Amino acid sequence: MTQAPARRRTGRRQHDREIVALAVPAFGALVAEPLFLMADTAIVGHLGTAQLAGLGIASALLMTAVSVFVFLAYATTAAVARRVGAGDLQAAIRQGMDGIWLALLLGAAVVAVALPTAPQLVDVFGASDAAAPYAITYLRISVLGIPAMLVVLAATGVLRGLQDTRTPLYVAIAGFVANGALNAGLVYGADLGIAGSAWGTVIAQCGMAAVYLVVVLRGARKHGASLLPDAAGIRASAQAGVPLLVRTLSLRAILMIATAVAARLGDADIAAHQIILSLWSLLAFALDAIAIAGQAIIGRYLGAGDTQGARDACRRMVEWGIAVGIVFGILVVIARPAFLPLFTSDPAVKDVALPALIIVALSQPISGIVFVLDGVLMGAGDGPYLAWAMLITLAVFTPVALLVPVLGGGLTALWATMTLMMTVRMLTLWLRTRSGRWIVTGATR
Repeated sequence: MTQAPARRRTGRRQHDREIVALAVPAFGALVAEPLFLMADTAIVGHLGTAQLAGLGIASALLMTAVSVFVFLAYATTAAVARRVGAGDLQAAIRQGMDGIWLALLLGAAVVAVALPTAPQLVDVFGASDAAAPYAITYLRISVLGIPAMLVVLAATGVLRGLQDTRTPLYVAIAGFVANGALNAGLVYGADLGIAGSAWGTVIAQCGMAAVYLVVVLRGARKHGASLLPDAAGIRASAQAGVPLLVRTLSLRAILMIATAVAARLGDADIAAHQIILSLWSLLAFALDAIAIAGQAIIGRYLGAGDTQGARDACRRMVEWGIAVGIVFGILVVIARPAFLPLFTSDPAVKDVALPALIIVALSQPISGIVFVLDGVLMGAGDGPYLAWAMLITLAVFTPVALLVPVLGGGLTALWATMTLMMTVRMLTLWLRTRSGRWIVTGATR
């Protein structure tokens, strides 16, 4: 009788150590790309308003590309972790190489499309005559780094699947430092202007990709894994990524609809919405770090055929998600008076944002559950269900959000609708997790 509680406590401590060891470095790596953008913004901002506007338009296009192809990291993490759990490191790295080859192919396709159509893409965003040339310049140079960016995503997934989130953290820190130094030197030292910022970022991204490839190639040589492209493996990686692509596009559609609705509410509302969305995104990075730990841990347990270990890890990660969400909610409430002046001095914007931030704070425990269960099901390779669940969420969210300007309630009502969206996601993910249908053991799913 006394041994069972002791075993449970020991198991919880083991899960806690694994979650912390994977999640903390993962969070550091997750914020690398936003930090790249912040560094570029700070440096280009001193060149002039037109240059900064051009950067804003081009970076929005580039960040969209990164978010669309994030499935390269998620799908690779789950597939590699399963083979690690099965004890087949050679196959795990071979699986990772398939993801990297897919990243290179997709990156080449993006470059082939974006280079000739850069003026049209910039025009879609309604760039002014003054900003458009800078946006086109930055986009045409930066798009050359897209293959490296996608390789970084896929290789990050390989290392996460191998239960290594420290190497991505170190690479992200080195890349951020190199990006800042190169940008400052090329923009001001070499007097290249906004083109220097783009080239600095491309060089830093290529350097990061090169480091990842060296690490993966060493592992391949050590375990005798082939480095040559395998058509069947690349095709399998693409098929595994399609449902996650649908999930990601659905989520992006929700965020775009929310921004469009906020814009219809008025200038103060859209300004406050952007501030709140930036905070929500930052909190999402921290919760996503736990989800990444979930992908790696759950994939490993299922690959090893340990269904009870997968269930126990899932339960413990949900507890972590709720606890972190509660802490974040309390911090949002406490920090509201100090947070808003960092972004605006307009009393109207503050008045609109303050009640909406309360909604955001109350929703954080729900967000914690959503991110964790999302990671668990990704780790289980349950992509098709995640795609359908997000499409259902989009179908529920869209009409309710579009009614906000009609029924009233302003930005507070819009963020209540965002909380409804997260609640629908939580219910769909919870039902799937409770059903146990996600538990499929073996080296592949």
